[in-house]
Amino acid sequence: MTTETPTRPAAKKTAKTSAPVKSVLNESRQIERAAMLIQMGARMQVLESETTLSYERLIRLYKEIAGKSPSKGQLPFSTDWFLTWQENIHSSLFLNIYEYLAKGIALDPVDQLTKAYRLYTEQIATAQVEPLLSFTRAWRLVKFVDAGMLQRTKCAQCGGMFVTELYENRHYTCGLCNPPARAGKSKNAGALMLH
Repeated sequence: MTTETPTRPAAKKTAKTSAPVKSVLNESRQIERAAMLIQMGARMQVLESETTLSYERLIRLYKEIAGKSPSKGQLPFSTDWFLTWQENIHSSLFLNIYEYLAKGIALDPVDQLTKAYRLYTEQIATAQVEPLLSFTRAWRLVKFVDAGMLQRTKCAQCGGMFVTELYENRHYTCGLCNPPARAGKSKNAGALMLH
């Protein structure tokens, strides 16, 4: 009579699978980036898109920096806002600065966006005009351009580059050269005025 020796179960692997190593330095950079974006007025969707921090972490950071909970609601999803008269002028100014920075030096996309937005707000303040373009709208504008939903078109009269829909007429005239009838008549402080 032969006795069968029981087979031993396969030895369990003790080596841990290699998990991504968390870098303290990288996490610090992500927190710094999120803090800068929050200070510029970025919404939560922008923070989630442009950083690797968790939603919970971003909420805590937002409350700590802004002193309030982030606003809820969807981001602007239509290109129409960027094409109305005053908004188009503001959007075009920002996008021209953004594109100019891209030609000058190699920047991380978020750095390019924040630098362009700062320059936009400085120019608007110098002109003593109310800034219409929020940081989140500026971010969305860049996304629309990258997705091929909006473009810059040269004005046939002044030669300036303006935000337009795709396939705009080659004889495009901007809102400064050919303003709408009610343009520049707003009594609101900080609105564009035509002389």
